[in-house]
Amino acid sequence: MKAIHLILFFFVIANSTIAQEITCSAKDKEIFTTRITKLQKTYTPQVDFGKTIVSVGKTFLGTPYVAKTLEIGAKESLVINLQGLDCTTFVENVLVLSLMLKNNKSDFETYTTYLEKIRYKDGKLDGYASRLHYFSEWIINNEQKGITKNITGDIGGIEIEKEINFMSTHRELYPFLKDDKNYKGIQQSELNISQSVICFLPKDQIKENEESITSGDIIALTTSIKGLDITHTGIATREKDGRIHLLHASSKGQVEVSSLPLVDYLKSIKNNTGIIISRAL
Repeated sequence: MKAIHLILFFFVIANSTIAQEITCSAKDKEIFTTRITKLQKTYTPQVDFGKTIVSVGKTFLGTPYVAKTLEIGAKESLVINLQGLDCTTFVENVLVLSLMLKNNKSDFETYTTYLEKIRYKDGKLDGYASRLHYFSEWIINNEQKGITKNITGDIGGIEIEKEINFMSTHRELYPFLKDDKNYKGIQQSELNISQSVICFLPKDQIKENEESITSGDIIALTTSIKGLDITHTGIATREKDGRIHLLHASSKGQVEVSSLPLVDYLKSIKNNTGIIISRAL
């Protein structure tokens, strides 16, 4: 495999004096420019925002799945990788590009600013522990920012009572956690999540509430695995069969729409307990 040559870009974040360090290949910047240009040509402002999210998401169909796309370099930077996506970076990039269309933005600096805002606690990159590693914390923090809203409780969801500590109890799996500062930061995040109220829709109740899920909703798969909150995420899309399917970066190989409706797709997911639904505002 050929090495990817990375370029470091530096920008000043709006209303901030802190330089934003970005890890991005020339190819990825080219892909961004080409993609946002094409999207602007087909974007219709009057269309429901959820449908815009699905349309943007489907432009990534066939993009290879790549695990741990953000775990590179000697220190935390804003990693841009549009050539390979994991389930979280897929959702993040789709949401960022959709917001750019909505706000009539097309420049790379806005893209990186939006991405940082979504990916990091309170929208600010400040080391490894500032990244929203646990997707439940991603949901909580982006709701606090006014970007998304967790609607699970509104459609019959029940509270999760679970101690979250998978990263700190599996320290050896995360190279950055060799650093004690990073380790303590992750422990604090885990404590915050464990003390937060989060609702999920149990697996056996999804079908009866499927009509309340709309295209563009962000779907997070909850799990029974000890210490872990969420194992996968994607975007809801109502397909021609009238059912909700999952548009996602599948670990089986690429970005795709699940062939089965979400309810049936989840039956094959080991340890799945249900879902959390967030809606972009």
